[in-house]
Amino acid sequence: MTVQGVLLDLDGTLLDHEGAVTAALLRWLPTIGVTPDAPVLALWRTVQERHLADWRAGRLTFQQQRRRRVRDFLVAVGRPAEDDETRLDTLFGGFLRRYEQAWAPYPDAAPVLAALRRAGLRTAVLTNGIVAQQTDKLARIGLLDRVGPVYTGEALGLFKPDPAVFAEACRRWGLPPGAVVSVGDRHDLDVLPARAAGLRAVHLDRDGAGPLDEPDRVTSLRDLPALL
Repeated sequence: MTVQGVLLDLDGTLLDHEGAVTAALLRWLPTIGVTPDAPVLALWRTVQERHLADWRAGRLTFQQQRRRRVRDFLVAVGRPAEDDETRLDTLFGGFLRRYEQAWAPYPDAAPVLAALRRAGLRTAVLTNGIVAQQTDKLARIGLLDRVGPVYTGEALGLFKPDPAVFAEACRRWGLPPGAVVSVGDRHDLDVLPARAAGLRAVHLDRDGAGPLDEPDRVTSLRDLPALL
């Protein structure tokens, strides 16, 4: 089936999420008395992913996962346990402000959106995030008016890696899955489940981590139009 649409991930694909997280941690952690060395940065990401997974599974609200992320991280770095929700919200807010200030698009994001449009392909975004934050990201990096519809896990009631979220996004977009290509940086979230839902999928492997035997793999979005 001829490709009609490209369904793009947001964090790690259009927006440099990891760069923003690192920049935020480097600025925020010293304000709470924690040295931002490499093991500590890795620990934050480990705790973050565990609680985000619980949120996607419906075991926590979005705010609860933020609070538990801060609480468990502080305990893991040897700080006293903190259970006051107002205090946890304040602590996370310090990180969040710095994370938002560091939002930036990848240099290849705007050019590929323009190239896909010139090729007559429709684009949309499918992201696991919440509506308010993800649309704010796109607006602040100047891409909201360029990406087409924005589908979030929160709005769909489904989350990657459930193949059903890809099928539902295509249904709402009005395109058959076989005419849509999913593009994202996570092979486990953006590639395998998309294929299970009947989409074609391309892995955006920016850091060369693989899997290297993936047949539809690019290291820059600039290579995407030629692959399609």
